[in-house]
Amino acid sequence: MGKRSNEPFLWMLFSAGGVAAALLIPIHLFLFGLAFPLGWLEAPGYDTLLALARHPVTRLYLFVLCSLGLFHWAHRFRYTLYDGLQIKHLNEIINTLCYGGAILGTVVAAYLILRIP
Repeated sequence: MGKRSNEPFLWMLFSAGGVAAALLIPIHLFLFGLAFPLGWLEAPGYDTLLALARHPVTRLYLFVLCSLGLFHWAHRFRYTLYDGLQIKHLNEIINTLCYGGAILGTVVAAYLILRIP
């Protein structure tokens, strides 16, 4: 019996992160980058956004959006290094740096989200 691979789990995180990023980040960019600054929509006040950020569902949403985006990046960057630069011989170090960076970023995101006053 061969060694079990964690590759399907990593592909699942990659695809979930891609879908979340493709569907949700453009909405945030539109609202906070165009609609509110240009006056197309009335911008919410600081107190309103802080109250929204304090809600547990919003915190979970922000955590999932950040962590899935990081794992999507890690998987894409790993295969860019493998296929684009042809450095498959550095498999272990690339895996460690890419997914380790995603895990570290997820921990930092969790810490920052939990610190919202």
